[in-house]
Amino acid sequence: MGIKVTLWKSHSGSNERQVATLVGLGLKKLGDIKVLKDTPAIRGMVFKVKHLIHVETVKEDPKPRKRLKPRKIRLRDAARAKAEKKS
Repeated sequence: MGIKVTLWKSHSGSNERQVATLVGLGLKKLGDIKVLKDTPAIRGMVFKVKHLIHVETVKEDPKPRKRLKPRKIRLRDAARAKAEKKS
């Protein structure tokens, strides 16, 4: 299970800790939506800024992000693979 968090109100006028909590949740602009894992740490962050966000429970967990290698390394690996095929 996961939770869907939407930034509902502006964070202007909020203290620095609340703004940092929103950034930690991945919410930067008004209307941003994030689907997060339902963990105690995330629930605590949500509780801290509950007056600024809207929370829904969703059935599926967020898909893990695929980590890409930096562009230089991908190009290097592609060149090495190409050179091995020629040999």
